[in-house]
Amino acid sequence: MINFRYHMVSLTAVFLALAIGLVVGTAAANGPLADDLSDQVNNIHKVNGQLRDTIDELNVEVDKQEEGWTAAAPMLLSNKLAGKRVLLVSMSSSNKHVDRMVQALAIAGAGVSARVLLDDKFTDPTSNDQLLDLALNASPPAVRGALPSHSNGVETSTALLASVLVGSGSADDIRMVVSAYQSQGYLMASGTPEAAEIVVFLAGTPYTEDDATKRNAAVLKIAERFDQAGRVVVTTPTAAGTGNVVRAIRDDPDLVKTASTVDNTSAELGRLAAVLALAEQAAGRAGHYGVGAGATGPLPQAGGNTNGS
Repeated sequence: MINFRYHMVSLTAVFLALAIGLVVGTAAANGPLADDLSDQVNNIHKVNGQLRDTIDELNVEVDKQEEGWTAAAPMLLSNKLAGKRVLLVSMSSSNKHVDRMVQALAIAGAGVSARVLLDDKFTDPTSNDQLLDLALNASPPAVRGALPSHSNGVETSTALLASVLVGSGSADDIRMVVSAYQSQGYLMASGTPEAAEIVVFLAGTPYTEDDATKRNAAVLKIAERFDQAGRVVVTTPTAAGTGNVVRAIRDDPDLVKTASTVDNTSAELGRLAAVLALAEQAAGRAGHYGVGAGATGPLPQAGGNTNGS
């Protein structure tokens, strides 16, 4: 329904453009032709008014749907993640959705072990060498030998962050690693981070600038490394867009079996799906939910289905 609403907005714009084109293209017309043009423009204005009314009705319907899912959240989520420690990682473009996700996690009984916001600097190709240096200098001795040995700064740094933030990382190791990246402006962490059992990665919208291909590939590497470190649910606020990490995971024959994905988390239904997908991950199952290609449905089914995991 939300996508349909956007289509209606686009259609309105087309009609407005048509009206302007008719006026400009036939400005010199007079007599019967001018009268006919006036009638056409009036009809277009009438249609536009009808479309605006339809859009208003759709907005009201969407708002009611949001209210309905919000009201249903306690029944659907209660105790689904009771006692579980969840790491919440977000990109800058998804930061506005973090608080609502935290609320949904709280309803499910989860404890947020940390909220880590990755700055856009983290995916900037020019940061590669510094990320490699940081990973080398900030890694605890027990972790250093397990880090990737190639020259991908994002992957190496994410591997380090995931190794201490997921599982049984010590408080000292977590504090040392997180502080190193925070001091250089690569991330912001709230509170006193501790090790988590499962991860929800709010990946945000795809990059679209000149270096978008490299940046979007970096976001996928972040998801891959958290998946390798433990159990992860990767989310995006929408389903569309070139470079969408959720779509990339669903198209990957290996990742699709282990990492869960949820699109449309800008809506309450998507956030509910993300929390339920976390519960599936905690039980050792992966699933893919939302409205985009590759989703098996808007929400996990009772008893959950797996993707080979």
